[in-house]
Amino acid sequence: MKTPLLRSFAIPFAHTIFRFAYWLGVVTASVVFALTVLFCVARAAIRPAPGVWATTVQVGPLPVEVGVASLIWLGTTPWVAQQLQGRTLPSAAGPVRMGWDEQAQALTLRCQPCSLHNTSWGTVALRLPAVDITVHRSGMQLQGSVASGAVAATWRGQLTHTSLQLDLDLPPTVVRDGYALFADAIPEVAHAQIDGTFVLRATLSLPSRTLTLHPQLTGMAVHGLGTDQWANAQSACGKGIPPGLQRATLNTRSLLAQAVIAAEDQRFFEHPGYDIVEVTHALHSNNQRANQAIEALEAEPSNLRGASTLSQQVAKLLVTGGERSPVRKLRELLYAVEMEQTLGKARILRLYLDNAPWGATVCGAQAAAHTYFGKRADKLTIEEAVWLAAMLHNPALEARRWAATGRINED
Repeated sequence: MKTPLLRSFAIPFAHTIFRFAYWLGVVTASVVFALTVLFCVARAAIRPAPGVWATTVQVGPLPVEVGVASLIWLGTTPWVAQQLQGRTLPSAAGPVRMGWDEQAQALTLRCQPCSLHNTSWGTVALRLPAVDITVHRSGMQLQGSVASGAVAATWRGQLTHTSLQLDLDLPPTVVRDGYALFADAIPEVAHAQIDGTFVLRATLSLPSRTLTLHPQLTGMAVHGLGTDQWANAQSACGKGIPPGLQRATLNTRSLLAQAVIAAEDQRFFEHPGYDIVEVTHALHSNNQRANQAIEALEAEPSNLRGASTLSQQVAKLLVTGGERSPVRKLRELLYAVEMEQTLGKARILRLYLDNAPWGATVCGAQAAAHTYFGKRADKLTIEEAVWLAAMLHNPALEARRWAATGRINED
């Protein structure tokens, strides 16, 4: 009696389990198929057409090529951007936390801390405590803001399938507020009085990475760095030359002084310690060289153009050192501006001539003239003065070339 009874329950139960397993398999297969189709459709939708600006993103284990314009368009669409709120994404600048401003209908991005890299200014990153960006899209038009500390700018962009054109406007901003962003790296900010305002207009074209900058600096003045004490500073250069030459003072109207100004800082007697015209040209030139280096898969661009005035170079020689970084340039600017106020042009020029490097262990104009021509600096001919001035663009290289060939690069 028990066996038929158990059988009467077991058979229907087995059929039920079989049916459940069957339909579970069907549903699972359908879901997998639907997800696969959805993924393929989504992938096809964002897959760039030939000639479209594209990049590769990692979707799980799969690298997927997508159109950059499609990504930007999708990421700034409200229903998508809302899903990104609270997420933190890694980036080359640092971790970026995403959010959504419902009232402004804008995507918000916060990079904290933020490190900005550009091979045109060296291998050292420009570090900021935090950078906040907002992005609002209307059709293919973009606009928003970018801010760090008390420095805030507005931007707008034109998006196409092949490019993105960005224009940034920084209104008149207190110079000290700009320096405050780097207070941890610039010790002078703590005790120097810094006055003046700066303005910046910039244009960036992507993916070509063409950058155009138009900086303006008005009324900058600096006090409290003690550059007035350099008026009677004694140079440590001149070792190994006759004592009389070590104590000799080179006239700032000498042929060598004139040649140095012509080679290193042609607007020396016109600028207030910095040369905005030369800075603008250098930024444009170095950005081009950096892009060429990227295309050639080079680690660093070569033959970068400098924009330091003689005043800034004195600050480099006496205080900041030679590391190629934007922070060093900012420090040099402070000293250069104060020097112009406390020392004047003639003393600044003499400080440069007394301390400038001329290759190997040679520094100072008198040592250079004695080492390379066996004479006093004020006895140099025009050709000799021009040769020594030309060496200053790369003293170590030119000293080696001189030792090997008896000549320098005159191009």
